[in-house]
Amino acid sequence: MADDGDIIVRQRSVRKGRGALSNAGSRYQPTRVEWDDGVLGPTPVTECRPVDARSIISRNTSPDIPFSQSINPYQGCEHGCVYCYARPTHAYLDLSPGVDFETRLTYKRNAAALLERELARPGYTCSCITLGANTDPYQPVEKEHRITRQLLEVLQRHRHPVAIITKGALVTRDIDILAELAADGLCSVAISVTTLDADLKRLLEPRAASGRARLAAMEALASAGIPVTLLFAPVIPALNDAEMETILAASQAAGASAAAYMLLRLPLEIRDLFFEWLHQHYPLRAQHVISVLRQSRGGADYDSRFGHRMRGTGTFADLLAQRFRVACKRLGLTRGEGTAGGRTDLFAPPLPARGSTGKTNRDQFELF
Repeated sequence: MADDGDIIVRQRSVRKGRGALSNAGSRYQPTRVEWDDGVLGPTPVTECRPVDARSIISRNTSPDIPFSQSINPYQGCEHGCVYCYARPTHAYLDLSPGVDFETRLTYKRNAAALLERELARPGYTCSCITLGANTDPYQPVEKEHRITRQLLEVLQRHRHPVAIITKGALVTRDIDILAELAADGLCSVAISVTTLDADLKRLLEPRAASGRARLAAMEALASAGIPVTLLFAPVIPALNDAEMETILAASQAAGASAAAYMLLRLPLEIRDLFFEWLHQHYPLRAQHVISVLRQSRGGADYDSRFGHRMRGTGTFADLLAQRFRVACKRLGLTRGEGTAGGRTDLFAPPLPARGSTGKTNRDQFELF
């Protein structure tokens, strides 16, 4: 048992193929249920239930995020990345950001129909839509449910720009659509590569594609004329930061034309989940990793300020930025998110159905 500030980190049994080691209840629940002996039982089967969403496009005005519109076909993510910044959103469903986030998923079965309706609204302003801002659009359940594919078909039909963020090699399945869009400057793909160390990947991102598979996906996309960006994210001190130059070079060789990085963030429940994981799998390094992270966040576990939360501050963060800048210059990589597929002049909105006002009847759909 280890003590880090105001949290107690206990040794846990590890569930094969799962990133989180615990399943504490939602912060909105009046009571919290937690296993007290570390014995979690067998690995739970992934459940992915359908929901009817009431709206489909999310919008933001954050200065740290290079897009204003996004769609998330799924809630939760089977990849099981222990560091995932989307984990706290499961609390809104009265589910745990821990194991529940990886095993109790939902898919928006009416996503394509809602998108078609949204694009047809008289007041809709075309700007690039990002798929994968909160959970991966190419996580394993996409192979069965094909919600991402359906959304892409709508965007292709109406010549709407789209950018994809993923660590799933399944993105190559949709090269037929993506290449056709990219030929008109309407599409780009950002692939996240966190590590090329298979052992670290297995613990950190248990059900995501291997690093080598992601590089192969980059090569396939780039060969089809689709602009590819590497996301080296998150950077974790003393775990994967030493791989920065290697991953940048491998991605450039695979066809990436741009690159970006982000320092590990630990908001809300992610802090406890990550510290627990760290002490379980890397007990001799845990205190050093936490110390450097805190030095990069002004002594705190997290700094939510715009302009700071993605990069951090201090010696380690400054050195990381310098290494990234030098490596990108040497490799000829554009720094940043690269081409965002932002061309809007080709957009051909759907014709509203006869008698339609262009508005969504919110009573028809269940909000989850």
